[in-house]
Formats: sequence, structure tokens, C-alpha cells
Amino acid sequence: MVNCYIFAVLMQLGIFLVFGKPQVPCYFIFGDSLVDSGNNNELVTTAKANYQPYGVDFPHGVTGRFTNGRTMADMIGELLDLDEFIPTHATVTDQQISKGINYASGGAGILPETGRHLGGRISLERQLNNHNEIVSRLSRLQENNTTFTSEHLRKCLYIVNMGSNDYINNYLRPNFYKTSHMYTPYQYASILVRKYSLQLKRLYNLGARKIVVFGLAPIGCTPAEIHYFGTSGNKCVESINEAVNQFNDKLKPLIDDINHDNEDAKFTFINVTHISSLQKVVPWPNVPCCEVMVDGQCAHKTSTCPIRILSIYYDGFHPTEFSHNVIATSAYIALSPMNASPYDIRHLVQL
Repeated sequence: MVNCYIFAVLMQLGIFLVFGKPQVPCYFIFGDSLVDSGNNNELVTTAKANYQPYGVDFPHGVTGRFTNGRTMADMIGELLDLDEFIPTHATVTDQQISKGINYASGGAGILPETGRHLGGRISLERQLNNHNEIVSRLSRLQENNTTFTSEHLRKCLYIVNMGSNDYINNYLRPNFYKTSHMYTPYQYASILVRKYSLQLKRLYNLGARKIVVFGLAPIGCTPAEIHYFGTSGNKCVESINEAVNQFNDKLKPLIDDINHDNEDAKFTFINVTHISSLQKVVPWPNVPCCEVMVDGQCAHKTSTCPIRILSIYYDGFHPTEFSHNVIATSAYIALSPMNASPYDIRHLVQL
């Protein structure tokens, strides 16, 4: 894992950012606040990051990204040699849609009710509805040449990073949601994965073939959950991590089953929990880099830690740009067979 840390440092310094011909013609992003780049900015919601100190290290400043700089989705785009950041669904133009769209939304989940106490958000189901409309729009722009549209879409890369809020803003919030009263962690993980299975198969049916599915990070190690629940002398809230592992343990077999059942499907699973063992070598693994509000997000215009490369978390829940970097580089080039299965992104795009 130290190798991943060194590799991420080198990329952070720009050593691996050699732009060439794009490795894919298009790149579509589905997910939550970990990869949201501004879709929530105009929603009536508390789940938005369109204010300082978010974006302090991003080339375009404040955009709605829930971190100090680029997200893992941005960095994967750079590793794919794409020449610009993927536009949000909220702002995309007809001239841009053939190259990809970011549909992600802070507060969103696999379950439609997840995050409702935050206000507006775009659930994964609605993100897929938006993508369905974009596929139709792309076909119209190609004068209804469905063959071109289908061939184009199957060459694209798709990433899906969803499920964190189904714990953070659902199961772990018993004052707002009944799920933790109704289901054991095992039962809840089963419900989530069954729903997720239908959604991922729908993405396949919309023309996607090269799909990267990210597992969940150890949510019990986030500063906010440690503050809310305490650790009983451990480094993290182990009961939360055990619940999240129930989901992760079911997700990889799901990916294998979809690949087995669909000959041309090229789904792959990224083991974020394994990659996140980086926390062992970072000086301040569970301390937020900014001053946080009661909801775990950065207070407006607050100061931040001066050396952000030494911190895992930027606020109570979201990683720093450096942490995003570690996940992106480990997903693109898996230095351990535990990081990605059956392919890392570098090999996936060559298939």
C-alpha cells in the first residue's frame, strides 16, 4: 500500500500526467457527493459545496465539488488522457454530450428515499432516467442513426460510485429513517444489492459495456461518524464498517454474475476498502482538514489545514484531493490484485 501512496504522490506532482490520444471516446459518471461536480448547485438542498473552502485547490475554484480540488472521477479522466473535465448534466450542451456527462449528485443513494432529509438530490434511478434521455438526445443529433449511437456508447467508460449515503443518510440516521429498525445489517445490504443489481443491469441495457463499480470506503472511519457514535477505544466505528462490509461482500459476486450472464459485459469492481488501508501511513487519518459544521460539511469560508496531502478527509465525510488521487490511481493501475477485479481501468479500456 505504500507503493500506492508513492504513486499517488508522483501523480499529485504531475509526473504521470502525460496527455496523449484519449483512451475512450466518452466517459459517463454516476454517483453521489464523492464524484458530484456541481449538479446540486441549483437544488434546494443542504448537500452542496458551491462555497469556499471547497475548491481551494481546484483550477476553476469553487464548482460544487465536495473536496479541496479534483475528485477521483476527474483524475480518472486525466489518466484516460481526456483533454477537459466532464460537464455536469445540469450544464451540458448538445456539443458536449457525445464526450460524456457527470450525473452525480450529493446526498443521492441507491434507494430513492435516501437523503430526503437533506432536500433535493438526484437518486441513482433518476440519474439513469437522465442518461436514458441523453441517449435519445444523442441519437436524434445523429439523425436517429441508432447503430452509430450503440457502437459509440459501448466504447465509452462508465463509473458508478453509489451506496455511501444509503448508510450515512439513511440506515445510520434512525431519527429520520426506519431502515435500521426494520432490518439487520445483513438484510439491509441484501436489499441494497438487489436494487443496485437492477440499476446496473439497466445501465447495461442502455448501451453501457465497460462499467466500473466502486465499493464503499470504511464509513466508520470518517471523522463525522466517529464524532457521532464514538469508537469504544478503536480507531474507527467498527460496527459501521462491519455493516458496510456486508454490502461490499455482496457487490463483487454481483459483478461477476453480470459478467457471466452477459457475454459482452465488462463490469469491474474497485475495492475501495482495501485501497483505503492507506490510512495506516497518513499522519492524520481521521481529522478533517477544515472546520466542520454540525452536518459534517465545511463551515463557510473557514481556514483549512496547510498541508492537505497529509490528511485523508477534507470535511467530516469527504476525502481530500490527495485521497481521491490514491483511489483513482489504484483503480486505473491496480498495484495489488485486491484493488480491482477482474480488470483495472487501464486494461478495461483496452478490451
